[in-house]
Amino acid sequence: MNAFEKLLQGLAHPGLAWEIATLVGCLALALALCWIAGRAMGDRTSGDPSVWFGRGIVDGLLFPLLALVFTYSAMWGLGQSQSVALLRIAVPILVSLAGIRFLARVLTVVFPASALARLIERLFSWLAWLAAVLWIVGLLPAVTQEMESIRFTFGKTRTSLLDLTGGVLSAGAVMVVALWISAVLERRVLQQTVSDLSLRKVAANTLRATLLLVGLLLALSTVGVDLTALSVLGGALGVGLGFGLQKLAANYVSGFVILFERSLRIGDTVRVDNFEGEVMDIKTRYTLIRAPNGRESVVPNEKLITERIENLSLADSRILLSSDVTVGYDVDVQRVQRVLVDAALAVPRVLRDPAPAARLVRLGPDGLEFTLLYWIDDPVNGQINVRSDTNLQVLQGLRAAGIEIPSPQRVVQVRMTPPA
Repeated sequence: MNAFEKLLQGLAHPGLAWEIATLVGCLALALALCWIAGRAMGDRTSGDPSVWFGRGIVDGLLFPLLALVFTYSAMWGLGQSQSVALLRIAVPILVSLAGIRFLARVLTVVFPASALARLIERLFSWLAWLAAVLWIVGLLPAVTQEMESIRFTFGKTRTSLLDLTGGVLSAGAVMVVALWISAVLERRVLQQTVSDLSLRKVAANTLRATLLLVGLLLALSTVGVDLTALSVLGGALGVGLGFGLQKLAANYVSGFVILFERSLRIGDTVRVDNFEGEVMDIKTRYTLIRAPNGRESVVPNEKLITERIENLSLADSRILLSSDVTVGYDVDVQRVQRVLVDAALAVPRVLRDPAPAARLVRLGPDGLEFTLLYWIDDPVNGQINVRSDTNLQVLQGLRAAGIEIPSPQRVVQVRMTPPA
């Protein structure tokens, strides 16, 4: 009789109805406790995903974990008096589900838009369900014994496929726990104690890098890797940085310098190489700048450190704009200035203090050339639109006052060539 036939025979017992009722009761109890805890902590209805609750009642880690505890306890208690084949099937399923939910929720919280994280999640899900099926049908011991018989040699170290698999799983579990701790500290501690977005970002990146480094070292020591051998890898990495990765290393170092010095902050309006826009995000390698017209520019952090950058939001958000207009020589200069100033004041975004001013800047060949100067304090909302509104008000004001904008005049001389 094979393992599958034994499984079917174990399910065909008179107490199967009690097992079904017990399993349903365990799941219902776990669901009720998740619902109560979700309402008490406020995570069930929030849009921010949680590792324990996910985006719904049964979407997080807490439900399969509670269901596993209740089901295993019921299996141990009910197994004293009857067969518990159904509960023995439910235990590996809940174990796999808890592992998948834990990995998926942590990766969703830490890397919400990462395609690689979704790929790792799907791969682990397939492996977890495969292990659960092998566990249920009783083939898992045979598979582990076969994996133990497969040996590899790395230098003077000889290991098996089972040891490698266990090492990878344990290292992955340590890394996921480190990511979870960093995410919890960032959400529960940094968001409440650090109000500045840029400073919070650098603190979160430093905390995550430190925890990942500690977790990696713990995972390697758990697997049995000699950590003293990492000194050779560190030397090789230093040589690589010195020769081939200078620009990449400079960008990463510049990113941390920008975040620590706070010379640029998320939300600032900057101008880099005649590209003006708002700083949307500061990564460790590059900075993302978005222009008012929707265009985005990816600027390496080294460029922001070594070159001249105009930060329009660092000290004062007010900027000066100007509009040029030419009128005829036969008009009253003071009247033109009043019309121009009134036209600027008619635009809502133009500041009253400092007040707009109209200046006669040039006696041009086509007329008197005026420049209208005015200030705004919201450059993030665009400059071309407010300049356009001002020009429209100027045009309407000049037409209402009967002031003509002269057309360019040119004198053309025609010389007749005497006949040959």
